[in-house]
Formats: sequence, structure tokens, C-alpha cells
Amino acid sequence: MIKQPPYLKKGDKIALVCPAKKLPKPIDHAIEILKDWGLEVILGDTVNASHHQFAGTDALRTKDIQRFLDDPSIKAIISGRGGYGTIRIIDHLDFTEFKKNPKWFVGFSDITVLLSHLVAQCSTQCMHAQMPYTFDESTEEALISLKKALFGEKQSYSYQSSFKNRAGEATGILIGGNLTLLAMVQGSVSEMDFTDKILFLEDVGEHEYSIDRMLRMLKRAGKLAHLRGFIVGAFNEIAEEKISFGQTADEVIWDIVKEYDFPVCFNFPTGHISNNLNMVLGAEVNLKVETNNVQFKYL
Repeated sequence: MIKQPPYLKKGDKIALVCPAKKLPKPIDHAIEILKDWGLEVILGDTVNASHHQFAGTDALRTKDIQRFLDDPSIKAIISGRGGYGTIRIIDHLDFTEFKKNPKWFVGFSDITVLLSHLVAQCSTQCMHAQMPYTFDESTEEALISLKKALFGEKQSYSYQSSFKNRAGEATGILIGGNLTLLAMVQGSVSEMDFTDKILFLEDVGEHEYSIDRMLRMLKRAGKLAHLRGFIVGAFNEIAEEKISFGQTADEVIWDIVKEYDFPVCFNFPTGHISNNLNMVLGAEVNLKVETNNVQFKYL
């Protein structure tokens, strides 16, 4: 059973931290938005820290996150941004107190390492959603989806896919995140169980061959064979190559999963895009897929 942390209410304290890269710009606007939601925002030391490309040294980032994991008065921890660096500190964090008083952890991209670890080792739900660094470029819909999720309002999403889906319906526990980071945690204690899950994946700035390689690694490891459903998010800013790979990212993915019979939907609004809708890892969801229409709802 994957535990659901308590939902937020007005007046609750939340913490902002940077587990990976440093912030290249102020996030004052995002802080004001969070305050407008009725939340008391506590800034971690990493929000203004800098050590080369990181938001402080590994030791500082570890200490900063540990402080809020252990503090029962903090009801949610939101990552300021992703980048790179979470995998350098994940094994130095102690989740003993967090397990006693679980709270929402929010982030995406590099923060997938932490999200995967929370599901795998703490059996606790967490949120793949916009971060303060991306608030300025976010659609209102994506920000509202985060707010509603934090405050416990059940949501459903529907959209039309431009790439042909494989029709079907599935109900199950949602897992997923950034493909690169999920590939990087395979074989570690942070690896989630894929069996009977609905998986969503997204990535940014990768070559088609890299997407192909990582997905084939997951396939060879048996991670794709027993899924109940597969959600393909945004695979954008594909790096150009001198010689074409010959397939788009969506074509690469379809070629790898076409032999299975679970529903597959493409172009789902999640990932490094402005309309990055909130996805609750560990939550039970229902996925209805038609050739070009998709309906997704939390149960």
C-alpha cells in the first residue's frame, strides 16, 4: 500500500529547496503565487546557495533537505528546480522521520530520483509537477493542477493526441517520471516496481538513439512487459544529429512497445513543457484511450 500524505490546508507551512542545480533567477513570483494559495513559504538555505553549477555543496543540499524531511511542521517540500545533482545526495538522506510523518514532495526532471525513491523505499505518494523555476513559463492549467492536487481535489484530464494511440482502458497505480533518471536508478534501492503499474515517461534534450537505448534497456530488464498502461509525455528539444536516426521519438517508443497489448497514449501533457500537468506517483488512476482521444482521472 502506497501511503497518501495529508493534503494541505490554508496556513500550512511548506519548504522550498534545491536538491540539484542552483537557481539562475529569482523565484519571487512563484513564492507570491504559493502565498496566494494560503501557504506559509519557508526558504531553505539552498534556494540562494551556489557551488559551481549546484545549489550549494552536496553536504549543504543534504543538510537542507534533511532539515525539512525531519520537521513535522512542514507539510510539503517543493523543489525549486531540477538540473543535475539529486543522485549525488540521495543515499545520504535519512527518511526515518519522514516515514513517521509523511509529507508531499514536489518536483520533476532530475527530482525524479527523489520521487522514485519515495515510492520505492517509503511507499509514499509524491508529485511530478511544475516547480518554482518553471512557474513563469507555466500555463494556468498546470499551476491549478498542482494547487488542486496539494489541497486534495480529485482531478481528471482529457486531451487529443496527434500521434495514433493504442486504444484500451486500464486502472492501476501511477508511476513514472523522467526517462533518463528512471534508467539511472535501475538496479538501486530507488528503483520502483513496474509490475501492474500505469507508467508515464517524459524527457528533454535527448537524441532519438538515446531514447531508443534507454527504453530498450528497460524492456530487456522486463520493466515494460507487465504494465497495465503506458503514458507517453513530452519528448521535446530533440538534439539534432548529422545523420538522421530515421524515427521520431514517438515512433521510437511505439516500435518498442507495439508487441504488448496494454493501452498506450502519446502527447500527454506532462514533462518539460508549459502545460506540465500534475502527476501523483503512487495514486490509483483510470486511463481510457481511444485512437486520438485520452481521458485520465484520479480515483
